[in-house]
Amino acid sequence: MNIQNYINGNFHNPIQDDWLDNYNPSNGEVYSQIPNSSSEDVENAYIAAKSAFPSWSQTTLDERSRIMLKISELIEANLDRLAEAESKDNGKPIWLAKAVDIPRASSNFRFFGNAITQFASESHESVGQQAINYTLRQPIGVVGCISPWNLPLYLFTWKIAPAIAAGNCVVAKPSEVTPMTAFLLSEICNEAGLPKGVLNIVHGLGTTAGQAIIEHPDIKAISFTGGTATGAHIAKVAAPMFKKLSLELGGKNPNIIFDDCDYEDMLITTIRSSFGNQGQICLCGSRIFVQDTIYEQFKKDFVNVVSKQKVGHPSAPDTKIGALVSKPHLEKVLSYVDIAKAEGGKVLYGGKQIKVEGYENGYYMEPTIIEVQTDECRVNQEEIFGPVVTIMPFTTEDEVLQIANKVKYGLSATLWTNDLKRTMRMTNQLQAGMVWVNTWLMRDLRTPFGGVKDSGVGREGGFEALRFFTEAKNVCIKY
Repeated sequence: MNIQNYINGNFHNPIQDDWLDNYNPSNGEVYSQIPNSSSEDVENAYIAAKSAFPSWSQTTLDERSRIMLKISELIEANLDRLAEAESKDNGKPIWLAKAVDIPRASSNFRFFGNAITQFASESHESVGQQAINYTLRQPIGVVGCISPWNLPLYLFTWKIAPAIAAGNCVVAKPSEVTPMTAFLLSEICNEAGLPKGVLNIVHGLGTTAGQAIIEHPDIKAISFTGGTATGAHIAKVAAPMFKKLSLELGGKNPNIIFDDCDYEDMLITTIRSSFGNQGQICLCGSRIFVQDTIYEQFKKDFVNVVSKQKVGHPSAPDTKIGALVSKPHLEKVLSYVDIAKAEGGKVLYGGKQIKVEGYENGYYMEPTIIEVQTDECRVNQEEIFGPVVTIMPFTTEDEVLQIANKVKYGLSATLWTNDLKRTMRMTNQLQAGMVWVNTWLMRDLRTPFGGVKDSGVGREGGFEALRFFTEAKNVCIKY
C-alpha cells in the first residue's frame, strides 16, 4: 500500500512522485511505500495551515476541546488496529503497543483537550498607579512538530495535541522509519471533524522534508524529539531565525541501586527500565550502578531473570523483546558489543543477533548485560538505544553521584533506596530533568518533561507545553 501526505484535510501523493520503502522489522520485508516529500510538499502544507489559522485560533476553547476529545475517543475505538499497525511498523510486541503506546496517544489528546479549558493567564492590579496589567496567551501561528520512531504515535500526539489545543496550526513530520500510525491518525482527524488545514502531515526524510520545516521562514516554533546531533543541527538553523525551540534529545540514564532498596521490586522494575521497547526509550536506565554489598547477588539474579526474557515475533503474546526498528540500527547496537569487549568489558549475557524461526530476516537481538570496570568507557558515555545495559559496583553515595553525573546527557535518573535523607540529597544533586525514586517511567501528564545538558532544551507536558505553543503579551491599562 501507499501512505500519503495529509494536507488541508485531503490525501496527496508527493509532488515529485518520489517514494521510500517502509520495512517490517519483524521479517525485514518492505510492506508499504511512503512519500519522499520535498520542500514543495512542505510549502503546500504550510499554505494550508496558514489559511486555517485565523479561524482555528478564534475557535472557542469548548469547541477545540470537543474535537480533541473526539479524536481521543476514536483512537481508543481503533485500539487493536492502531496497535497492530504500530507493532508492524516498529517491531515492538503488539501487547506493548496495546497496553502503552496507543492508550497514551489517546490520553495525550484527552489531557490537552481538557487542559486548554483550564489554562489561565495572569492579571496584576498596580496598586497606587491606577492601572491593571494582564497577560494574553496567544497562539504562535504555524508550528512544526517532528517526532521519532521509538514511540511513534505516542510521541507524535504528545506534540500535536498541545499545539492545536493552544490554537496553532501544525505542519508535522513523523519518522520515515515508522509512518503508519501517523497516517492512520489523519483518517481519525477527518472523522472527528478537525477543520481542514489545522493538522498537516508530511512524510519523508529528515534531510529534505524535515529540513524544509525547520528552515521555513514562517514556521515560528519547532518541537523535536530525536538524537542530540540532529537537535544541534536544528538549533543551528533555527536559532538565527529566532524560532522557539523545544528539543527533547538523547539520554544515558543512571539506575542507582542502594542495598536498602526493596530488592524484588527493584529487580522486576530494572528489567523493564533496561529492556522495555527493546531498550529503545530515551528514558531507559542503561547504566546500572549497584552498591557493592549487594552487587554479586544482583548480578546473579539479574542475569538469571534476563535470560528468561523471550525474544520473538511481535505478535506472540509471550514475547518480551521484539524486533529492533531497522537493520542499520541493529547493526549499530551490535557494534557497541564489540566496542565494549575491546574496552575490557565482560559480556555476562547476550550480545548476539537472534534468528527467530519463520522470521529469519527480522532484526532481533538478545538482551545484553555488560560488566564494566570504569564509567569512562564508550558504552557508558554514548547513547546505544538498544537492549544493552552495563553494570558496575559502587561503594559510597558521593562516588556514585559523581559517576552518574559524569556524562554529557541529563535526561532522567532512577534511584533505589528507602533512606529519606539520601533521597533528598541525591535528587537535589543528580543532573537530570527527571528523577524517579523506587519506580521508573511513572508519568503524570501535568508534570514537565525534558532534560538538561545535551539532553535538550525546553520542557514538554502539562501547562509547560501550552506555554511553549503560545506567546505571552502583556497589556497595561491605566484607569
